[in-house]
Amino acid sequence: MSAVLEWLNGIIWSSALVYLCLGAGVYFTIRSRAVQIRQIKAIFRQMFRGKSSDEGVSSFQALAMSLAGRVGVGNIAGVATAIGFGGPGAVVWMWISALLGASTSYVESTLGQVFKEQDPKSGEYRGGPAFYIEKAYRHTKAKGLFKVYGMVFAFVTIVAMSFMLPGIQSNAISGAVHNAWDVPTWATAIVLVIIMGFIVVGGIKRIAHFASLAVPFMAVLYIIAAIAVTLINADQIIPVIELVFTSAFGVDAGQEAAFGGIIGMAVQWGVQRGIYSNEAGQGTGPHAAAAAEVSHPSKQGLVQAGSVYIDTLFVCSATAFMILSTGMYRVFGADGETIIGTGRGQMVEEIAATPGEKWPQAGLDSMMTGFGAGFIAISIFLFALTTIVAYYYMAETNLVYLLGRIKNPMVLAVGKRVLQLLILVAVAVGATSTSGSVWALGDIGVGLMAWLNIVSILILQQPAFKLLRDFERQTKQGLDPVFDPRSLNIRNAELWEKRLERAPAGTAPPQG
Repeated sequence: MSAVLEWLNGIIWSSALVYLCLGAGVYFTIRSRAVQIRQIKAIFRQMFRGKSSDEGVSSFQALAMSLAGRVGVGNIAGVATAIGFGGPGAVVWMWISALLGASTSYVESTLGQVFKEQDPKSGEYRGGPAFYIEKAYRHTKAKGLFKVYGMVFAFVTIVAMSFMLPGIQSNAISGAVHNAWDVPTWATAIVLVIIMGFIVVGGIKRIAHFASLAVPFMAVLYIIAAIAVTLINADQIIPVIELVFTSAFGVDAGQEAAFGGIIGMAVQWGVQRGIYSNEAGQGTGPHAAAAAEVSHPSKQGLVQAGSVYIDTLFVCSATAFMILSTGMYRVFGADGETIIGTGRGQMVEEIAATPGEKWPQAGLDSMMTGFGAGFIAISIFLFALTTIVAYYYMAETNLVYLLGRIKNPMVLAVGKRVLQLLILVAVAVGATSTSGSVWALGDIGVGLMAWLNIVSILILQQPAFKLLRDFERQTKQGLDPVFDPRSLNIRNAELWEKRLERAPAGTAPPQG
C-alpha cells in the first residue's frame, strides 16, 4: 500500500502541478496588477472590519477559520520536510509560492463570496469551489458539465478532508506529545477524539468561535518564540538568509554547492509544502470566505489573500529560522536516504534522522534547554487541532452541497453523523499510524483538490476581476463598497440579488 501511495503521489504531484500552481499565481498577479501588493493596506484593514450576523460570521472570524485550516502541521513538520528533501532553498520557494498564491487566494475566495448560498435549515452562509463551479455558468448550455464538475470536486473534498488529511495532523500531535512527555499515542488519540467530538457537533458558529480564540493565540505565541530564538542566535540571521537564497537558485559557494545541485528539488518541495501550508489554490479558503458577512465579495477576497501572508511569511518562516539558525537539519538526496548536506557540526547528531516536528523541537531546545520539546508539542496540538476542525467544516459544507438538494432531511442528518464518525476514526487511526503513510495520503488529497480548483478558477475568473475594479472604483469615491451583481452583469448570484431586493427603497444593503 505504501508503494502504491508513493506512486500515485508522484503522478499527482508531478512538475505539471508545480508549474500550474506557479503559473496561475503569475497570471493572476499580472491580471490583477499585483493586487496582493497594491492593496496591502486594504488587506490588513479589512481583516478587522465588519461584524457577524445571524447568517454569517465576521471577517475576522472567517479569517480565523481560514487560518485554522492553513496554519497546521505544514507550518512545522511540513517546513522541516521541505528543508530535508529540497534543501534550505525550499524556504525561498515557499515564500515565492505564497506571494504569487495570495493573488490566487483572492480570486478563489472572491468567487466563494459571490456564489455563496444560505442554508435553508440553519440560515448560515455556505459556499466554496463546488458552489461557484456549478453556478458561474448555470445560464449557459454547458451548465450540466459544470454541475458534474462541481459534484466531483465536492466528493473529492469530502474524502480528502474527512479521510486523507486529518491523519497528518493527529499523527503529528501524537508524535510531538510522545517525544515531549512520553505519552502513548493511543492515549493522545482518545483525547483528540473527545475534543473533536465536542467541537464538530456545535456547527459553524462554535467552530468560528473556537478558531477566533485559538488561532491568534497560538500564532502569536509561536512567533514570539521564534523572535526569542532570533535574539539569542542573532549572529546567524545574515548567514541563514544567504544560505536559503544561494540554495534556492543554485549559487555554488562552499557547502551550498551540494544544495545548489538539487535546485529542482527545492522548487518541487518548496511549492508542494508551500501549497500544503498556505492552501492557496487548493480550494479550502473559499469555504471560510463564503461564511463571512460582508457588503462586497472583494473585501473577503482581500482578507483571504492576507491569510496566505500570515501563514507562510510569518509562521513558516519562524519554523525555518528555528531549524536553520540552530543547524538542526539534514538534506537528503533524491533517494531520500543519502545525506548530501547537514547543519552545523555536532548539533546535527542530536536530531531525528527523518524530517519532521523533532527538528524544530531540537532547534528550540538547543537555545532554551528543556523548553523546546514541550513548547513545540503544545504549538502542534493547537495548530493541528484547529486544522482538523476546519477540515470537518469544509467536508460538511460539501456534504450539504451534495445531499442538501434531497428533499428528505433525514438523509442529510444521517450523512452528517456518518461524516462526523469518519473524521473521528481518521483522527484516531492517524494518531497511531506511521508518519510516512499519512503524509503520502494527505499529499494526494491536497494535489487532487488543487488540480480541480485551479483549473476551475482559470475558467471562472472573470467575476473576480470585475469585482476588484468595482471595489477599487467605489473605494476611490470614498464609499464603503457594496456589491450589486446586476450592475456588473454577474449572473446567478441569487443571494446577493435577494439582499438588494430586501433593502428598503433608497438604501444600501447591510454593510460589513
